[in-house]
Order: sequence, then C-alpha cells, then structure tokens
Amino acid sequence: MKQILYTFALTIFLIGCNNAPQPPIQLNDLSDEISVKTLGERLIDLPFGLNALELSEEEAQEVFIAVHGGSSEGYEWIYPIKTIDTKQKHMHFYRWPDNGCFQSSAEELSSEINNLLSQNSSYKKVTLMGHSYGGILVANILKHWNADTPIEVHVVASPLLGMPMLTKICGYEPITILPKNSSLFEWRTQHQLDSAFKDLLEDPQQINIKGSLVTVLPDTYKGNRLGHNWSISWVADEFFNSLNSI
Repeated sequence: MKQILYTFALTIFLIGCNNAPQPPIQLNDLSDEISVKTLGERLIDLPFGLNALELSEEEAQEVFIAVHGGSSEGYEWIYPIKTIDTKQKHMHFYRWPDNGCFQSSAEELSSEINNLLSQNSSYKKVTLMGHSYGGILVANILKHWNADTPIEVHVVASPLLGMPMLTKICGYEPITILPKNSSLFEWRTQHQLDSAFKDLLEDPQQINIKGSLVTVLPDTYKGNRLGHNWSISWVADEFFNSLNSI
C-alpha cells in the first residue's frame, strides 16, 4: 500500500513539474530548434506592460521596443526580433490589451519609456516598431513626443489613416506632422495582398504625413506572398539587417 501511495505521489509531482509555468521568454530562448509557433506563444504570454528581452548591456545606446498588433499570436515577431538585435540595442516587447482602445496603453508605454531614459543616461535613441494596430499605438506616442532624446518610429502594415470603428469608438485622430527629434518610417503592404485590408474599398495605410518616409513592400518575400504578418520580417531584413551589416 505504501508503495502504491509513493508511486501515486511521485506521478502527481512529475505531472506538476511538467506543467510548471515557464519563466518569461528572453532573447537567448529564441532557438531555431524550437518552432516559431511555440516561441510565439511564449512571447505573447508575457504579462501586460513593457518586457525587457535581455539584460541591459553596458554598450547599449538604443532602446528598441516591438509592439504587437491586434490578436497577435507572437510568432510573426520571432525572426524580426532576432534579426534586429545588436549589442547596441536593448530589446523590449510591449504587451497590451489590443481588444480595446489604444490610448491608455500608449500613455503607459510613454511613461515606461520616460522611466527608462531617466534611469539610464547611456540611452541616446528610442526606436519603436509597431505592427498593424500596434502601429496606431506607437504613432500616438510619436504624436505627443517632447523628450530631448531622438525617437525613430516604424509602422508596419498599419491603418494610420484610420478605420470607421477606430474613429467612432476610440476617437482616433491620425498624426499629420512630426514633432522635433523624431522620424517616422511607414512600411506599407500592397492593398490587394494584405488579408487585413484587401476587402476594404480604401487602403487605410494611405495617408499623407509631412516628413514621413514611405516604402511600399514588394509582392513576395522568400517565395511567399508578402502579406500582413510577413511584412515585419521583410522590414527586419531590408532595413535593420542592412544597417546592422554596415
């Protein structure tokens, strides 16, 4: 009887160990030997708020923050995060409740950025990269930027023009002019190839923002249709990876 109870207790213990929550994902966890779907689940399982993906390196002079879009599964960010990372960048991922309006999350992230800058004088630049609905959030931060530290914002496949529900429910008003110490890069997918926008009569990516640099993505990437989620990887390769190799 004691042996049976011991075996039962050991089984329960081992099951508990197997189901124990994993620690928050870090950059060194992004192994090619693990499926991007699995890594994406861990990434999107991070708690709401700003999550550092690595310890701050002494030589890090730039804060980089990736901001996901609506209903993200995380996997679309795995390759871009690995590709963009350098020793000069302190990489972060911002989790936010994307099923509601963006303003409160934008205010929270802006406050988090100000805290980082005040705590570390070595940071000389802030770079934000927002995908889809996340692009709306980072553009809102840019709209109200008044810090002395330069900020560079990348919006990828994002409906910056606005959409009816976004305007009606959230009172969205797009940015029209850039503040000082800022730069904006718009990376637009082709309307008919983007599953998020192709059924809309008007492409919500099409907007005129004074001073913004606009790039229209090609129709394919590595043999695949370059649609909504692949767009981040294309930007990581064509822009950030080319910069990192200089």
